[in-house]
This record gives sequence, structure tokens and C-alpha cells, in this order.
Amino acid sequence: MVDLVFDFVIGHFNTVTYIVLMMIGFYAMTGKTNLVKKLVGMNIFQWSIILFVVSLSAKRDATIPIVLGGHDRDAAPVLDAAQYVNPLPHVLMLTAIVVGVATTGVALALLLRIHRQYGTLEEDDLLERVRTTR
Repeated sequence: MVDLVFDFVIGHFNTVTYIVLMMIGFYAMTGKTNLVKKLVGMNIFQWSIILFVVSLSAKRDATIPIVLGGHDRDAAPVLDAAQYVNPLPHVLMLTAIVVGVATTGVALALLLRIHRQYGTLEEDDLLERVRTTR
């Protein structure tokens, strides 16, 4: 039984790594009370998904999707799509990286503002201070 689990983990090392990273990020988002730790957990969760999608879209012995040759329609070569890497997942994940960096920047700016206003980034203290200031 242990050998089966070990073989599975070794055979699916990328997938197991991404799932472990995802669970670490999820735990940090839900289990921690400090807002900075929640933000770090969100980033870990996001990066695990990005790495997972990029690793799923990889192909062995494939080439970039550039067709060499002229523009003559009559002599156009027949192409096999299995020989080329699909660039769409990589482009989408690049967009997700840009959105993630922007989200992190805005979140850090908000955390600075919250800390200046209330003097803490602990969730419980913030909720108590917000309730008492109303």
C-alpha cells in the first residue's frame, strides 16, 4: 500500500505539489487572522493554480506555433496540430499574473490605510474597533 502511494506521488509530482501549495494558501486565507498573512495565502493559492494550468498545457517534443514558408495559398503545407504547443493557456496565465500583481498592489495599499487608521491588521481587533467607532 505504501509503495502504491509512493509511486503515485512520484508519478504525479507536479499535481501533488500544486495541490499542497493550494491547500497551504487556502489554510492561510481561512485559518489566519492577520490580513497580511491572508494576502500571502491568496497569492500562494493563485500561483499554485497558475503553475498547474501552465504544467497541464505543456507538450513533449512540440514546437512553437510558427509556420515557416511562403504565403502562397496553393502551396500551403498540411499542418499537424499535435506538433505545436497551444499558446492560449500561457497567454491566459500571463494575464492572470498581471491581474494578480495589480490585486496584490491594491490590497497592500488598503492594508497600509487600514493600519494607519486602526493601528492593527488583526481581524478580531479590527472588527472590535469598527463596532466601537459606530
